[in-house]
Amino acid sequence: MLDLLRSVQPKVSQAVNRRRLVETAVQLIAVPSPTGDGGAVADRLAELLAADGFVVKRPEGGHAAAPAVLVHMDSGRPGRTLQFDGHLDTVHLPFVPPAASNEQITGSGAADMKAGLAAAVEALRVLRETNLLAGGSVLLTAHDLHEAPWGFGQQLDHLIADHQVGDAVLLPEPLSDRLPVVGRGAATWKVHIRRQGPPVHEVMRPLDEPNVIAIGAELVRRINEWSDKLNTKTDPLAGCESAFIGQIHSGEIYNQYPQECWLEGTRRWLPNTQRQQVEDGWREVLDVLQRESHARIESEFRFIRDAFYLDQGDPLVKAFQAGHQTLAGQTLRIGAKPFVDDGNSFWGLRQIPAITHGPLAGGQHTVNEWVSIDDLVRVAQLYALTAAAYCGVSEPRT
Repeated sequence: MLDLLRSVQPKVSQAVNRRRLVETAVQLIAVPSPTGDGGAVADRLAELLAADGFVVKRPEGGHAAAPAVLVHMDSGRPGRTLQFDGHLDTVHLPFVPPAASNEQITGSGAADMKAGLAAAVEALRVLRETNLLAGGSVLLTAHDLHEAPWGFGQQLDHLIADHQVGDAVLLPEPLSDRLPVVGRGAATWKVHIRRQGPPVHEVMRPLDEPNVIAIGAELVRRINEWSDKLNTKTDPLAGCESAFIGQIHSGEIYNQYPQECWLEGTRRWLPNTQRQQVEDGWREVLDVLQRESHARIESEFRFIRDAFYLDQGDPLVKAFQAGHQTLAGQTLRIGAKPFVDDGNSFWGLRQIPAITHGPLAGGQHTVNEWVSIDDLVRVAQLYALTAAAYCGVSEPRT
């Protein structure tokens, strides 16, 4: 495999068009696309791909306001399908237009993750222009509804359920210093503790109604106690399971007996813990407290993504590491995924192997996003080499 990739690497390097790659990234960044409102940027990407001669499909994926973008490039010979997947939406912050220097591209979504997606598009172009696929195919998908709390991956989940997937996936999120093989799942929660009466001066408080602050404090104690038990389930790379409290609020003034107390936080878990187990454990903590306190306790529990696992012996890992070694002279170190992304969904819903690897970038979820152009070029080469090593070998997954 290494000999094959070393022989074709000069061809791939020559085929990657730096100017075309930068122009693609800039055009995508130039279209504002806060989560849930990604229709215009999806249209722009579809136009760019169609102008390149690709056949573009637009599956809705349950989100008619911004149909996804899909291109399937088939070699016409048997083999696996490698998917390049990325999200087009950005977090809800003030829009920053794109700018490009010799070294960096800046602007909303530059790091997370329009430039990375542009590198995947460039890899697709290179594969077609060089005819490097000995077999199989490459599937490019792009979609909306990624960024929580405005979206929870619903559009991608629809695409996965509709079998619009490959045998393995590369995702150009900005993580370039490790090959993530494990990651925790994540959910957010919010709890409201209420009593029946209105807020009153503390000297006028009704003695027959529960003290929502005291109950909130008790809930903090119980969540921390529960989290201590969860912490015993640990992974050497990803860390431990947890329940975390990030906010607690109540009252409007120091001597008011408030009507409500609310808390908000997260729950994170390791692979082999099922979604239903996660929520059932959470509900049990609240149900017991509600019975004991006689307060009205309501909870929102929102799954963001499942936990993540990648078998290091998977053919995708071997192809990717061969590509990385061809370009960098060494394989990429093994590590954990520090965040949740769409790779968690591919694994959690269909056990599809997924590698998160994108360009060197920074400023994600801020108004100061940037991405290295040199590293975009590297990612485009790496994706093309990985596809050349992966797609034309063996049989597709069943």
